[in-house]
Amino acid sequence: MKGELKVEKFGYEVRTSSDACISAINAFYDQVLNYGRRRSVILEAAAHDGQCVLANILAAHFLSSSDPSRAPPHLQAAKSRLEQATPYEKAVFAAVSCLISEDRDDDVAFELHSKLLKCFPKDLASLKRAQVLCFYTARPDLSLDLVQQVLPSNEQEDYVYGMLAFPLLELGRMEEAEKAAKKGYKINKHDNWAQHNMCHVLQYNCHFKEAVEFMEECSPSWDFCSSFMLTHNWWHVALCYLEGHAPIQRIRDLYDHRIWKELEKPDAARPEVYLNALGLLLRVHVRGEMDAFEDHLKTLANCVTDQANWYLEWHLDVLILWALTRTGEISKAEELLKGLKSRIAKMNKKKQQFMQKAMLLAEATYEYGMGNEKQALDLLGPDFDADNCKMIGASGEQLDIFNEVWYCMLLNNGQAAKAIEVLKKRIKTREGIPFLRRLLERGYKLAGREEEAATASEEAKRLENAYFP
Repeated sequence: MKGELKVEKFGYEVRTSSDACISAINAFYDQVLNYGRRRSVILEAAAHDGQCVLANILAAHFLSSSDPSRAPPHLQAAKSRLEQATPYEKAVFAAVSCLISEDRDDDVAFELHSKLLKCFPKDLASLKRAQVLCFYTARPDLSLDLVQQVLPSNEQEDYVYGMLAFPLLELGRMEEAEKAAKKGYKINKHDNWAQHNMCHVLQYNCHFKEAVEFMEECSPSWDFCSSFMLTHNWWHVALCYLEGHAPIQRIRDLYDHRIWKELEKPDAARPEVYLNALGLLLRVHVRGEMDAFEDHLKTLANCVTDQANWYLEWHLDVLILWALTRTGEISKAEELLKGLKSRIAKMNKKKQQFMQKAMLLAEATYEYGMGNEKQALDLLGPDFDADNCKMIGASGEQLDIFNEVWYCMLLNNGQAAKAIEVLKKRIKTREGIPFLRRLLERGYKLAGREEEAATASEEAKRLENAYFP
């Protein structure tokens, strides 16, 4: 007996006789699309109908990152019933099983998702999954292609415009990104991804006060977000305060009460919190405000000596390298770096080449944390641009701190002419950041160009009083 057909939230047929199974699948889709913290609800779907292919393959995907040892039985259960599955379920199975295979080919995984979305364009959960793949393969262009491909079928749907906005802003198309984020927010004011992308645009345009006001107004809707999304949104708020030269106590309060406090929750995903906490502390360090946070960094570094937090995200590993070296946990940092090199060595040649810049960034961050800035500069090279390191799984905004580290190392090592050149170029796109003017001032002073240094200083002072007086 083949079993009944039921329809899930996007309108596609699923073979199951369980209404509860379909309800749990629908709830899972909502959690995925709005970065909810109850993505484990997909396990309930598989429990309600252990023979449902869709429930089992989605459960396998969820477990592949949260509890890998539990994923294979669900994958096998889905595979064993594949002949009875609907065309939609078979397409999802093909795309997801490729994604979670040990020797996965990212290009094949992308093609299978693209094929899936051509046939089933209203499946926004699969679009989100494909966009995550694009994020980790540093291909915002492909991410944009996918969302534009399905947009005609989803013009008034929740979440789709937030998913349109992100690749646009990653490609530097800020006006279009703002328009898309606003449209998503208008459709659903609780769309956390649209809110987040709106903040990205405001922050990029140096509208720090407006970004803070917007996000703080949105913040009650974050209560049910995943640990990552909740602390990442507050990371953005903290950065806006920091970029706008607010008193450092405001940033410390946000760290204590909005980011670190997440760890008190029994279901907190600790590595997701550490990622945003470390990203903020590195910014604070570069701006010379670490005195207010030194105890925080030691506490955080002690947490990430635990290897359970290693090798989950390249971005997190790079930040952990800085924290460990900065706090004297040298043997642990060496062990982590050695592990990253070992992982690179096991990749195929194509993947090794793709991850080369990620490895160089990791090595340079290790040397920077050790105080070996000359070695770090040599590793990064004279044409470094952190935007070329998106394969670590970080947005342009998250990566920008590594550009700032590079600017500071250039200045600290007497390369004033190069520092002035890259800072002037950067200021053309982010002209409202006072810290960049202070770095330019340093560069001009090192070069003996006192008049230009004075002009940069005056502009920095003006901006320091412009946002949060």
